[in-house]
Amino acid sequence: MPMPAEAPGLSAVLRLRGRAFGPGDFAVMAVVNRTPDSFYDRGSTYAFSAAVDAASRLIEEGADIVDIGGVKAGPGTEVDPAEEIRRVAEVVAAVRDRHPDVIISVDTWRSEVAEVVAEAGADLLNDTWGGVDPKLAEVAAAYDIGLVCAHAGRVEPRTRPHRIAYADVVADVVAYTTDLAERAAAAGVRRDAILIDPAHDFGKNTWQSLEVSRRLGELTATGWPVLVAVSNKDFVGETLGGLPVGERHAGTLATLAVSALQGARVFRVHDAASARTALAVVARLGGAPPRPAGR
Repeated sequence: MPMPAEAPGLSAVLRLRGRAFGPGDFAVMAVVNRTPDSFYDRGSTYAFSAAVDAASRLIEEGADIVDIGGVKAGPGTEVDPAEEIRRVAEVVAAVRDRHPDVIISVDTWRSEVAEVVAEAGADLLNDTWGGVDPKLAEVAAAYDIGLVCAHAGRVEPRTRPHRIAYADVVADVVAYTTDLAERAAAAGVRRDAILIDPAHDFGKNTWQSLEVSRRLGELTATGWPVLVAVSNKDFVGETLGGLPVGERHAGTLATLAVSALQGARVFRVHDAASARTALAVVARLGGAPPRPAGR
């Protein structure tokens, strides 16, 4: 499938920590949850050593980016900024020390957390809640690191809106994420370090998340590199008849492939090895030679 045309004035290449991911390159972003209540791993990487070892394992399995998070996305026990910093900053520092070249992302919407992890060695701020803290872009600019601009339906972090509606969900996603990206660039974030993310299931029901996946090419056509985070999500399970988290792997890989064929650049996943294999097949189907993404 042809790659979307580059939009005027935008860089088609994503650059993070000296690596470049151009059109046709696929970067695997592997998840490390330093939380006791993650929907996926149920706290298996909450301990400090478990989190650092998990990062090493995922890098060995083919992850280009490790995304470290300290707060469960859904409703649950309150985690204040100090506790979030305690959970993630030391893991970032340890992973940076052990893996000097890996790209480290931190999943946070708070600028005070962002500043600490940037000092610790993070390369990317993954704001899944759609810019609720405008100072986050200022931190990314100050430290010359990347920023993910997501569409979360304009909801408060860690909430699940009831009966959310859009006239056209994809048009809303495109307009909101590209506006956030332009605001970030105006704040001083490098244009080639900005990604946009439709944020499946964030402020969206299953039908809306599926519509975003079907029409993802409208996002990639903007010229901004697109991140997709669909791994084991509820819309995958519901689409397949209500499958529990542990049985959504095949649906996840199918959605990754569809997203890759439409030009997505970065893929946030729990299983780095399977994602790398699936994306390698997509790349070869598109005529790419066998090579690691971004190298």
